[in-house]
Parts: sequence; structure tokens; C-alpha cells
Amino acid sequence: MFSDDVKASIQESILCWLATSGEDNFPSVSPKEIFTFNGDNEILIANIASPNSVNNILENPKVCVSFIHVFKQKGFQIYGSADYITKDDSDFSELYTLKIQPMTDGVYPVAGIIRIRAEKIKPIVAPSYALFPDIPEEDKVKSAKKHYGLE
Repeated sequence: MFSDDVKASIQESILCWLATSGEDNFPSVSPKEIFTFNGDNEILIANIASPNSVNNILENPKVCVSFIHVFKQKGFQIYGSADYITKDDSDFSELYTLKIQPMTDGVYPVAGIIRIRAEKIKPIVAPSYALFPDIPEEDKVKSAKKHYGLE
């Protein structure tokens, strides 16, 4: 399900935003900084300080995770079903060792892993791509960096 573009976008994004909702059906969105793909249809997110996200997933597994490259101003939304892998689960050790720990150098206190199985993917693209299609992406990146005071 994940194309090379989706995988590349996940790898180059600094944050993702996980949308969950619990029994009350009110949406909650929170940033996550340790995340990666696992195979062609799973996103793994380290639970570093996410008790609300975890509680919501246990009540309602339907989630959406979004990530964008802040300078390219594009990325993806992934909709799917999540489960929560605790340190006691048989999958935890392998997923943590192979996927999460290399991203954290063991510094972050990872309480568990949120695993999302993708069901639908949608691109996120800033309006400027439609409004100004003749402007090359590298010029959009330069403009964004200038806006953020990096050039």
C-alpha cells in the first residue's frame, strides 16, 4: 500500500500528527516525533508521553496520522486502525529493537508502540501547488526557508 513516495515522505518528516477519538467521539490531535513505517502498510509510533492517544486507541482504534515536509509543504494522511503494543507484548522487543530504538539511540523512555494498519492514503498538498503549478518544488522550498528565516 505504501508507495516509495509515501515511505520517503515518512522518512523526511520531522513530526507527525496523530488524530484519535475516544468514547466521547471528540477528536484529539497530538504531535509525535518518533515514527516510521513497517513494511508496506504499517506506521509505528513510539509512545513517549501519549496517555490520551493510547486511551483513545483502546476505546476507538480508528485513527488518522498526517505528516508533511515543512519546506516542500506536502505529505500524506494515512487512515487506519491502530493497536497498542505494550512492553509485555511479544511483538514489542523486535519492533522496538529494529525500528524504534535506532531512531532514539535509546534516549527516549518508550512506554509502548502505537501500530497503525493503513486502510486509506491521501496526499496533503499546499494550495500553492495548484495556484502556481509552474513554480518548481525547489523554488517553493527556498521560499519556505526564507519565510522561516533560514535563508
